[in-house]
Amino acid sequence: MRDLRQPAVGRWVLSVVTIMLWVQTAHGHVKNGEAAGFLSGFRHPMSGLDHVLAMIAVGLWGAQLGAPAVWLLPVAFPMVMAMGGMLGLLGVPLPGIEIGIAASAILLGLAVLSEARPPIAIAATLVALFAIFHGYAHGTELPPGQSGLLYSMGFVIATGCLHGVGITIGTIHRWGWGQKLLRMAGAGVAMAGAFFMWRAFK
Repeated sequence: MRDLRQPAVGRWVLSVVTIMLWVQTAHGHVKNGEAAGFLSGFRHPMSGLDHVLAMIAVGLWGAQLGAPAVWLLPVAFPMVMAMGGMLGLLGVPLPGIEIGIAASAILLGLAVLSEARPPIAIAATLVALFAIFHGYAHGTELPPGQSGLLYSMGFVIATGCLHGVGITIGTIHRWGWGQKLLRMAGAGVAMAGAFFMWRAFK
């Protein structure tokens, strides 16, 4: 039987490559402040291992859960993250950011490790909760003089790309050996999250 997920994976990879190329083109053709704002936002989620691991873990977990979670979780995260980013841009106080980010890596890693299968509403709510912390952290680090809107667009798009990487990797879940590797990856994310938590309290 033909695997209908293959075209979807191809579209994810093509989208990531297209965005990467477009960003480089934008840097040369858009006003400096605007291009810098978008590029700063796009690079920001990839500048910290805690962000990268948590966002890839969302894709991995979605791939394990299958439809509709494989699409719902990576859509819910960037949407709510944008709201968190707005709070950060506005300077609204939100305590425990680093703790929330570390907790996201721990719990998402454990979800992948255990192949947890909660009701989709609970999974989406958990992912959305963590997205607020990640978005807030991005929003508070807007470089001076750069466009907040384009900066936000940049980190939202970058987050979607990282989710896409996780989903693409997660396609190995169809094989027994792939399921074991994904659980090992989840354990790695959870252990990294424990380190981030230790660092947050240090």
